[in-house]
Amino acid sequence: MSPPLMTVVTADALPASADTVVIGAGIVGTSTAYWLARAGQRVVLLEKGRVGAEQSSRNWGWCRQQNRDARELPLSTRSLALWEEMAADIGENPGFSRCGLLYLSNDEKEIETWAAWGKFARGEGVVTYMLSAAEATERGAATGKPWRGGVWSPTDGTADPSSAAPTIARGVLKHGGMIVQNCAARGIERQAGSVCGVITERGVIRTRQVVLSGGAWAASFLRQLGIAFPQAAIRSSILSVAPGAKGLPAALHTSAVSVTRRSDGAHTLAISGFGKVDPTPGMIGAAKHFLPMFAKRWRLLSPGGLQAWQAGFETRQRWAMDRPTPMEAMRILDPRPSRNTLDLILKRARALLPELQNVPVQAEWAGYIDSTPDGIPVIDGDIGVKGLLLAAGFSGHGFGIGPGAGHLVADLVLGRKPIAETSQYRLSRFDKSQWGKVSEF
Repeated sequence: MSPPLMTVVTADALPASADTVVIGAGIVGTSTAYWLARAGQRVVLLEKGRVGAEQSSRNWGWCRQQNRDARELPLSTRSLALWEEMAADIGENPGFSRCGLLYLSNDEKEIETWAAWGKFARGEGVVTYMLSAAEATERGAATGKPWRGGVWSPTDGTADPSSAAPTIARGVLKHGGMIVQNCAARGIERQAGSVCGVITERGVIRTRQVVLSGGAWAASFLRQLGIAFPQAAIRSSILSVAPGAKGLPAALHTSAVSVTRRSDGAHTLAISGFGKVDPTPGMIGAAKHFLPMFAKRWRLLSPGGLQAWQAGFETRQRWAMDRPTPMEAMRILDPRPSRNTLDLILKRARALLPELQNVPVQAEWAGYIDSTPDGIPVIDGDIGVKGLLLAAGFSGHGFGIGPGAGHLVADLVLGRKPIAETSQYRLSRFDKSQWGKVSEF
C-alpha cells in the first residue's frame, strides 16, 4: 500500500532546452528546482513517476538537528529556517511545524551519548536540553512509565511527507520552473566531455547543467556514464494509525518505537534504524564499501527478499537510450512492507502508549532508503562529467535537510557562496576505507 500523497498538476510537453535539468522530484530535487527557479533560472524538473512518490512521502517527517552527525548539522540547522521561508514564499505550508522532538530512554549509555552530543551541539548554537529522570517522566506522561532521562529539542519539528515535496513543487511552478511527471530521464548526452543534453523517453532537452537527485536510482543511472557510486537500499516498513489518540507528544523517539503526529491527526509508527537488506546486483558489487555499516548496525538490519532485485533500480546492466529502461518499467518503487516488522511496531507502540491500544491501523507501507557507506549524502559537482552534479545517498536523512540540501545544490550550480561546507559530501571520499567513518545517528 502506498502512503497518502498530494497530487501536483504539471505540464506534459517537453521543453527544447533549459538552463538546468533536475532529475528526480523527491524532496531534494524539488527543493533544488525551487531555489534555481527562484533565482531566475529556466529549470526543468523531470520525474519518472509522481512528485514525491518514493521515499520523500514514506518517511517519518522529522526535521531535526538533534543527534545529527556533525557533517550534516549545518545543513540541518539552515533547513529549519528554510522550511519556514519556503512556506512564506509559496503561500502554502508543507505541513512544517517546530513542534519539538522528545527523546526518552532508560539506558544510561544511550543517555550519556545524547549528553555528549548535546554538549557539542550547544557549542554550535543548537537549542537542546537534557532531561532529568523527573523531567523525562513528566514529558513522557503519555507512556505512564518512569524514565531515567531524555532530551527535549524545542526548535526541531516535523513536516508532512504527504504534502511537502508537492507543495515545494508548486513553488517551482510559481517561479516559472517547469515540471514534467511520468517522464524518465534515460541518460546524458555529452560533447567534449561536458553535458550538452538530457535524453528522456519523450526526447532530448538541451542543457549544459544537470542535477541528479534520483534517490535509489542514482547509482544505476551513473553506471551508464561509467561513474561508480556505492549505494545500497534498505527497505523500511512503517504504518500509521487513525486519528483519535489524545495527549501524545507530537514527535517521540524511544529505542523501542518512534511516534509522529501527522497533520490529519493520525500517527506514524516506526522503529528507528530497523530495516530489511534486500540484495541487488549493485549492492553486491559495492559490498566491500558497506561492510563497516553492516558491522555497526547488524542488530537492526536483517536479510530481506528479492523485491529490490526484481524492481531493477540497482541494476549493473547498461541500457539503450532508444528503448524503455528499468525506470519506465518501475515508475514508482512501492515495495511490500515486512509483516513481521509491522506487527512488532504496532505491538511496541501500543505497549508504550496506552492511548494507541484501541486506535485502528490506517495504512501500511514500505520504502527504499538510498544509503551510502558512511550514512552521509553525496553533493558533488566534480564526479567526472563537467556539468553533472550528484545529490543522492541521503541515507534516511534527506527529508528534514531537503530544503538546505536543495539550496546548497543551487549555490553550486549558480556559482554563489554555498550555505554550508561541501568537502564532507564529495564522492571521492569513498576511494578510502570507511571503517570508523559511519555516521553514529
